[in-house]
Amino acid sequence: MRATWRGLPAPRHAVGWEPGLVVPAADGSPLVTDHYFPRGEGDFPTLLVRSPYGRGFPWSPMYGLLFAEQGFHVILQSCRGTGGSGGEFHLWRNEAADGRATVAWLREQPWFDGTLGTVGPSYLGYVQWALALDPPPELKAMVVQVGLHDPHALFHADGALRLENALAVGVGMTYQHQGMAPFLKATLRLQRRLRGITMAQPLRGAYASALGGEPSWLEGVMAHPDAADEHWRGASLAQSADGLRIPTALITGWQDVLLDQTFGQYERLRRSGCDTSLLVGPWTHSSALQQGWPEVFAESLAWLRAHLCAEPSGLRPTPVRVHIGGEDVWRDLEDWPKAPADTPWHPTPGGHLTRRTPAGPAPVETFRYDPADPTPSLGGPLLSRAAGRRDNKALEARDDVLTFTSPPLTEPVDLVGAVSARLTISTDTGHADVFTRLCDVDPQGRSVNVCDGLGRVRAAAQEPSEIAVPMSSTAHRFAVGHRMRWQISGGAHPRYARGTGTGESPVDATTYTPVHITVHADSALILPTPGTGTGQ
Repeated sequence: MRATWRGLPAPRHAVGWEPGLVVPAADGSPLVTDHYFPRGEGDFPTLLVRSPYGRGFPWSPMYGLLFAEQGFHVILQSCRGTGGSGGEFHLWRNEAADGRATVAWLREQPWFDGTLGTVGPSYLGYVQWALALDPPPELKAMVVQVGLHDPHALFHADGALRLENALAVGVGMTYQHQGMAPFLKATLRLQRRLRGITMAQPLRGAYASALGGEPSWLEGVMAHPDAADEHWRGASLAQSADGLRIPTALITGWQDVLLDQTFGQYERLRRSGCDTSLLVGPWTHSSALQQGWPEVFAESLAWLRAHLCAEPSGLRPTPVRVHIGGEDVWRDLEDWPKAPADTPWHPTPGGHLTRRTPAGPAPVETFRYDPADPTPSLGGPLLSRAAGRRDNKALEARDDVLTFTSPPLTEPVDLVGAVSARLTISTDTGHADVFTRLCDVDPQGRSVNVCDGLGRVRAAAQEPSEIAVPMSSTAHRFAVGHRMRWQISGGAHPRYARGTGTGESPVDATTYTPVHITVHADSALILPTPGTGTGQ
């Protein structure tokens, strides 16, 4: 690790290890737990790391070893029903109770000094929010890295199934706790069979061959797109941040699949007056723990030392630090802008993007979306290795992708805040998905995705319908000579399940209908910037 990640701090202590401890879950099931500890005199605070992905690589070295050698007891525990722990795993129902049961066990350990912190990424963030629902008095700090708090939002967007997420999580939850070899084998099997699975009619059950069965929780996830459905009761832990008083550091990446969830919790924590910090790097969900690990580890360690060890010297001076894309610099901010100045840009015939207000809602351009040849997804916030920023040039050459592009910029344009689209759309079936993306086009014509989102049209056939599409947030500089491009299509497959054209759920649909989609002139790309230097 030290050879791979330059800049990791030197160890302060040699590390001891107690593997295979058994902690009783809330229902009495045995939770298999490993204890890492610094070999040294005196008391040390404890970090609780609960995972459904096993306790081996990479969790053992990255969390057990690295934090223990910095002066922390580390409890690395397999969640119920995973990694040898007893009981049955469920995506959200057991974590709050089992976290409290583990803290009760900690109180009985002679080395526990009563000072507790939590740390971890993704689902390891979800278990932290679960404990924070009713935080024990010993809990003094949290570090949520690329963290989850709302499973529904991970799997659905405006009623559209985030299909690739569902399949990737299905493989991870089924195989990762069994060890790296079974997990990698299952991942490769899914990649080989991905097209057949995602093009199946119906989708229901098509993934069983790749996952070695049909996990009951995954079937429920795919079949219930409505967040208000009884199926999702208790799944979201957003309310954990409301009124929280536990100092909490949040870490994410601009291409992290859980970026929006992190911003949501940051806003709730700030509203609650909680001591919090935010770090947003140039990372995807996985690269934050790979290329970004030196920064992520340093940020996490500084926060935990400040709040568990009374060593605040490593904290940065401002609550927010973000990486500025297009410029490759870090910027410190006093806060993340809640309501930046919004500048609308409008599409015009010929593929132009302008700030001039249109005269009316006239049709601008029409394209045909064919579910038999769905518009492919390219880069963006995915859970796969294909995530991140990519050249969209080949994608934009397709007939089913519209692009509207600004003139070359005469001054740099900084976007800091939330991006969105206000679209007026008409279709010939009344049902369509609309994928909208902001790209940065350099002088050589390379078109790189910045942020994006998907919305759904549900209206009478041929009737214009206005939809608002959140496109996530960004901190990005468009340099002089670059152009801003608005990309519009009928989907991004298999990131999202392909639209059926009829309004029927893709989980059960056996008939798919091509759709003609018309974009109208009063549509607008809403950018968080006070202006530009184009004069257009």
